[in-house]
Amino acid sequence: MAHKTIKVALIGNPNTGKTSVFNQLTGLHQQVGNYPGITVEKKIGYCKLSKNVKATILDLPGTYSLNANSIDENVVIELMLNKNDEHFPDVVVVVSEVENLKRNLLLFTQIKDLEIPVILVINMSDRMKLKGIELDIPFLEDQFKTKIALVSSRKKIGIEQIKELILNYQSISTEPCLNASTIDTEYFDKLRKAFPNQLVYKLWLVITQDVNFLNLDRNEMKSSFTKSHADLRMLQQKETIKRYQFINDTLKVGQKIDRSKATDLRAKLDRVLTHKIFGYAIFLFILFAIFQSIFDWSSVPMDFIDSSFANLASYAKTHLPAGEFTNLISEGIIPGIGGILIFIPQIAFLFLFISVLEESGYMSRVVFLMDKIMRRYGLSGKSIVPLISGTACAIPAIMSARNIENWKERLITILVTPFITCSARLPVYAILIALIIPEKRVLGFISLQGLTLMTLYLLGFGMAIFSAYILNKILKIQSKSYFVVEMPGYKIPMFKNVAINVLEKTKAFVFGAGKIILALSVILWFLGSHGPTKDFGKAEELVKNQLSQKSINYDQKQLDDEISSYKLEHSYIGIIGKSIEPVIQPLGYDWKIGIAVVSSFAAREVFVGTLATIYSVGSHSDEQDTIKNRMSQEVDSKGNKIFNFPTGVSLLLFYAFAMQCVSTLAIVKKETNSWKWPIIQLVFMSGFAYLTALIAYQVLK
Repeated sequence: MAHKTIKVALIGNPNTGKTSVFNQLTGLHQQVGNYPGITVEKKIGYCKLSKNVKATILDLPGTYSLNANSIDENVVIELMLNKNDEHFPDVVVVVSEVENLKRNLLLFTQIKDLEIPVILVINMSDRMKLKGIELDIPFLEDQFKTKIALVSSRKKIGIEQIKELILNYQSISTEPCLNASTIDTEYFDKLRKAFPNQLVYKLWLVITQDVNFLNLDRNEMKSSFTKSHADLRMLQQKETIKRYQFINDTLKVGQKIDRSKATDLRAKLDRVLTHKIFGYAIFLFILFAIFQSIFDWSSVPMDFIDSSFANLASYAKTHLPAGEFTNLISEGIIPGIGGILIFIPQIAFLFLFISVLEESGYMSRVVFLMDKIMRRYGLSGKSIVPLISGTACAIPAIMSARNIENWKERLITILVTPFITCSARLPVYAILIALIIPEKRVLGFISLQGLTLMTLYLLGFGMAIFSAYILNKILKIQSKSYFVVEMPGYKIPMFKNVAINVLEKTKAFVFGAGKIILALSVILWFLGSHGPTKDFGKAEELVKNQLSQKSINYDQKQLDDEISSYKLEHSYIGIIGKSIEPVIQPLGYDWKIGIAVVSSFAAREVFVGTLATIYSVGSHSDEQDTIKNRMSQEVDSKGNKIFNFPTGVSLLLFYAFAMQCVSTLAIVKKETNSWKWPIIQLVFMSGFAYLTALIAYQVLK
């Protein structure tokens, strides 16, 4: 029997639990990519419905209606209008949630007007009793001309019903639940006569939205059916009012809410968590707890990974046949990969905490709180979403700024977001803090290392806000946009959602960085193991002569280390490092740190992996030294530690402010459609980072 695939589009307002439903339906059978030509994230999952039928489920960006205000929302409309699209659905699943059903149903009624099978999922049914809500499902199905699945994605209730409805989607009525064309009968009749083979509501969307639809000439349509922008907006408002009238009339009968039966703590919690004083204090305390935990909880697995890679490199060196290939593995590949894998625990914990805050509903309260601060600096409260997202990675954070309608506010947000401390900086911060900040606790429980990490995060956020203030003055933002944030109900984070999010984000970080690190490790190993002059090949002879002239007695271990150091200094990488040393020496950096700084322009986290590779190439000691130990033991010609407190602070400040991510520059170019802004960004941030690091080192040394 032939296998059949049903194409499903998952659509819904933000914060309705759409992602939870998607995860329950697909589990780990997901793929993440981008829509062709744009950098909006696309998630596709697969779900087995029966023995011979499976569903391909497309999780579309959250949208409040089909009246698009952002690129993300345009993606939804373009797909729903274009039957030739490979992802055009056989059936649409609209996810709503029981507490905000009225608002969610606006989008549902618009989708129904497109005359395709639509399933209405009402999520969070486990909260109905808590909120004193009762629903008459048969009545609602009759009025909305659809099938309804009452589910709780948290408790896995109703998921099988969704699968059953998808399997039998052809039995669902495609009749609209109300006739939107009655808002202007004469105008819509003209549309219907001009394009008799097209659905009139689709034509209406083409006229009012900036979308492409089949071969219709949008400009020709607009000229043929001329209406001013104000008239079109008025008709859109009439449409919205008409839909809400229908929804209200239906819910008066189909939904009963008895607040006296509700046992709700939400209002009480909101009064505390969004308080004008306590709200900020609680947020800072949560941040502090997160950064304390990142250091405390991850120390054991990090030490294990660190020592394991040191042991592996030593094992490869002693047990594989001597030669270039063995050197490549033991001095290039293993230390380079180990230099990033060591930070998996810290990165995973960071994503874990962010996921928990988002899942619990607390992150929306943070957005609400920070909106009051953002407006003082010329930014909308919507800007806080990219800024908070920037703690994970600047690239998706910059992409998320598309939801900001005002172009100048969006531009400022894009330009300042890279100041936010992202997870790529975490490896650099972690290793440097561990080297220069003692493992001491203040008052018995406050870790100095965790406090330092939190300070760096706040420093990045403060610089982003300060830069936004300056840019606001320079760019002369005149227009204002208004910020609306939805406060979802508090809920216990779902383990499955958190686990999938942590796994996906950590995997993306490791594999994304891993490709760069592996390639750079091989290149750096080659540059550090080969040299352009004859002296490089005669290193052993020259070093023995130097030691003999100094009348130094040496054993084989000392001789090997001296030869390795001589070779590294006279290798290609040594020559490059020495050539840039005059520029970086005032910052407290030697040529080895200089190489790591330059190579980390590909990606910040490469800094640690580069140093690991350089120190592995530069040491043939049999001791199984970890990366941190090698860095802590590094000394200059006078015997002074290279990674001392002034140099460490200088490096921390440099990486806090420098634009050292080629991928971020590329996405800024794509989002602004110009090389002007990324170049300005690169020059300003790097120059400011150099100046700050210079002042810090000169003051502290």
